[in-house]
Amino acid sequence: MPDEMKVESKGANTYSFDFGGGTETIVADGTDQPGRYGGTTLSVKAEGTDTWIVERKKGSRLLIKGTWKLSSDGSTLTDYFHEFESDGSTLSMDYVYQRTGGGSGFAGDWQSIKETMNSPYLMEVKEFQGDGLSFVNRFEQTTRNVKFDGKDYPSEGPNVGRGSSSSIRRVDEGTLVITDKHDGKVTDTEEIGLSTDLKTLTITVHIVGRDRPSVLVFERK
Repeated sequence: MPDEMKVESKGANTYSFDFGGGTETIVADGTDQPGRYGGTTLSVKAEGTDTWIVERKKGSRLLIKGTWKLSSDGSTLTDYFHEFESDGSTLSMDYVYQRTGGGSGFAGDWQSIKETMNSPYLMEVKEFQGDGLSFVNRFEQTTRNVKFDGKDYPSEGPNVGRGSSSSIRRVDEGTLVITDKHDGKVTDTEEIGLSTDLKTLTITVHIVGRDRPSVLVFERK
């Protein structure tokens, strides 16, 4: 599950963050400030020169907390990532990023080189209005309700950016392709393959602008 993010220093302790869904600019003073995703807030608090605490909330509820650790030479960044579900469960994942361009400190272009999942990753697929499918991603807190009519349907969830939509098409009996868009522009395509014994679902995500796809393999519960 490779990941990329961009952090740019704007001066006066102000930074812009791009986690893949557009830019958010805030002051890194630990206060909750308006974010880009679904009425959420974003905060960044420095705990020393090599540690940042990054949090996203909706109202008073903590959705995401990341503890960022910068290596002594500034070349790698480790994110101890936690996502807090409404049912009280927690999803945990560790990312190790490598700097791919210039910048200093936390500012820079970061490409993950190691991803460690510490919690179960759950995906629910169910019928949607009889002739469609609903894909509920518990890890990303997103829901995509789509029909096989070639139309774009709005995505739902607290981490979904405004203008996000998805469409689906059937390649054959065991293969589907979902196309995700933001403001009408394609952001990624997902090839979804179901094994012949119906026990394994493989999702290969091709994100626009990235060379490496994310590959997720699910076992039926």
